[in-house]
Amino acid sequence: MNLLRPAFTLAVASALLAATSAFAQSTFATPDDSSIPTQPKSVRSLDLDSIDKTADPCTDFYQYACGNWVKDNPIPGDQTRWMRSFSTVGEHNRYLLWQELDAAAKAPKTPLEKKYGDYYGACMDTSLIEQKGLTPLSPALSRIASLSDAKKLSTLMGELLSAGSPAPLFSFSVGQDEKDSSKQIAETFQDGLSLPDRDYYLVDSEHFKTIREEYVAHVTKMFTLAGDTPEKAATEAATVLRIETALAKGSTSRTDLREPQNRYHIYTVAQLEEITPNFAWPVYWKAIGIRHFDSLNVATPEFFKTVNQLIATEPVDAWKAYFRWHTIHSLATNLPKSFFDENFAFFGKTLAGQAEPTPRWKQCTSGTDQALGEAVGQDWVKENFPPQAKESMDKLVAALEKSLGDDIRTLPWMTEPTRKAAEEKLNLIRNKIGYPEKWRDYSALTIHRDDLIGNINRTSIFSRNYELDKLGKPVDEKEWGMTPPTVNAYYDPSMNDINFPAGILQPPFFDFKADPAVNFGGIGVVIGHEMTHGFDDQGSKYDGHGNLREWQTADDRKAFTERTDCEVAEYSGFEASPAHDDQPAQNLNGKLTLGENTADNGGLRIAYLALLDTLASEGKTIDDKIDGYTEAQRYFLSFGQVWCQNQTDKSARQSALVDPHSPGRWRTNGSVQNFDEFGKAFGCKKGQPMYPEHSCRVW
Repeated sequence: MNLLRPAFTLAVASALLAATSAFAQSTFATPDDSSIPTQPKSVRSLDLDSIDKTADPCTDFYQYACGNWVKDNPIPGDQTRWMRSFSTVGEHNRYLLWQELDAAAKAPKTPLEKKYGDYYGACMDTSLIEQKGLTPLSPALSRIASLSDAKKLSTLMGELLSAGSPAPLFSFSVGQDEKDSSKQIAETFQDGLSLPDRDYYLVDSEHFKTIREEYVAHVTKMFTLAGDTPEKAATEAATVLRIETALAKGSTSRTDLREPQNRYHIYTVAQLEEITPNFAWPVYWKAIGIRHFDSLNVATPEFFKTVNQLIATEPVDAWKAYFRWHTIHSLATNLPKSFFDENFAFFGKTLAGQAEPTPRWKQCTSGTDQALGEAVGQDWVKENFPPQAKESMDKLVAALEKSLGDDIRTLPWMTEPTRKAAEEKLNLIRNKIGYPEKWRDYSALTIHRDDLIGNINRTSIFSRNYELDKLGKPVDEKEWGMTPPTVNAYYDPSMNDINFPAGILQPPFFDFKADPAVNFGGIGVVIGHEMTHGFDDQGSKYDGHGNLREWQTADDRKAFTERTDCEVAEYSGFEASPAHDDQPAQNLNGKLTLGENTADNGGLRIAYLALLDTLASEGKTIDDKIDGYTEAQRYFLSFGQVWCQNQTDKSARQSALVDPHSPGRWRTNGSVQNFDEFGKAFGCKKGQPMYPEHSCRVW
């Protein structure tokens, strides 16, 4: 998925997607180790036993809905965050996917099974990984060692990428033109950091100073493991930090990148060469094999000016250290145990508070899904996504579209010209459910059972060529950005479509046997969440055809901004991590999380409206009771229990800096306290925390 326009997702990472980051932090284990996969427990759509009845729902609804679950479900050792919904469903999906991969590795029945079975099998062969040592990295390391002039970085990066090796510093890709979504253009974007965010390099606090010291110590150990003397390794590590710190200073913050105009700057090739005379772009482009183009989106121009300056000032040996580090770091989980363990010690334990590494079978399952997602996915959906699930989702999406349309028509702050444009955009949203209509062809990709690093490199080349080949071609409106087993969903503003992979369409999100209130509180809010993304602070700047264009009147945009500012202030007051030891409390960044918070609030409202319509059509009311709870209460409980979670403090602090999503407590409480129907459903008194006198509402 294009990095310049990250699709607006329901969760920063599902359990399955999170495994791709955990893949860089997980255990080094042999195939016959003690962590043999077992069938995870199923999760009920609504679990009344999770409710903490000692809590007052009008004071802290999250504690009421999730209190017993939080108490009874500590974080597993191989996780940094454990959620009742995403984690448990993700583990279930990963287990089913493992069964498919394990069978394919042992006895493939088709050429496609052999391909992904061999990829998985190569990943699981840790004895061969140990035996090969750093030999698979030799071609890349030799290219780096031969660098003779910093101004030849374009040659080095092009050669690395053409061989499938990582080439950090910046990213280069092809994506839709923000202002003409029918066109696919070249674009380049800031990159090149190893730590989670620029703040880790720039914030002058004891906490971040300590992390930087530990990072340098980690890089030193990795260079030492690669054969350098301790003295040389320490010098190289300091160099890596120096270059990455300079890149961080030149980078645009995550919060500022939320403004689409801040990442859209069309340059001619000549203009790009003018601000970066020290980098030979034609050499780089020829090496990676992209067709001719005359202009491109230079998303972050100041960053590329920084790169140009660094090429002029950093000696060639510094660049050798930087690229050598990133080559080793990017593949550390697929190197011998000593590299693997040291990588986990810093990125897993130190940064995220993960107690123990993830079992190898989990890493390899997730890694194969990441590399060959539509190869694995087409067989996975045959077994795990029945036709009736898709049919039920079609009906739910239609119900939510109607309720969002009703909401738009009755918004008090919106004038008629803007209302008409909003309705037009809603009518143009495309719905993609379950899996792609056409599967990607992997016949040109070669996979070998005894060559894990080679498989990773060839997959990288295959994926890059697939993306670069889009330059100048019509946009494929049916393409997906997530694999079918993924427990997540997303809205793409340039496509103006909502996407629900098969992986999320199961309990507790969706169960076609459950009563309407439970389904609307689960998958219904998910659908509403993604629809609302088309009208949040970012999505509202794209029209129905996916073009970056103002379609609100000036007065309406002012009224809209006043309402989003209310959410920014509200969520900025929520605590992501309490004060402890020598660290102060850390609050959420209301601007960074604004889009997701707006989608949570809007999704909760329009799913409730759709529930009312559905109940009325069935001759029922919102006050009917099941198991002692009204349909309204069951709706809100189902919603709240999606977000039950436990998280390590280190992970929570990291998330507050890099994650555009609020943690579960505030996704729940922040949304219900902004929706009066919640207070009415639970008999709250006006002025109580979950039923305040004044609340925020955008949609």
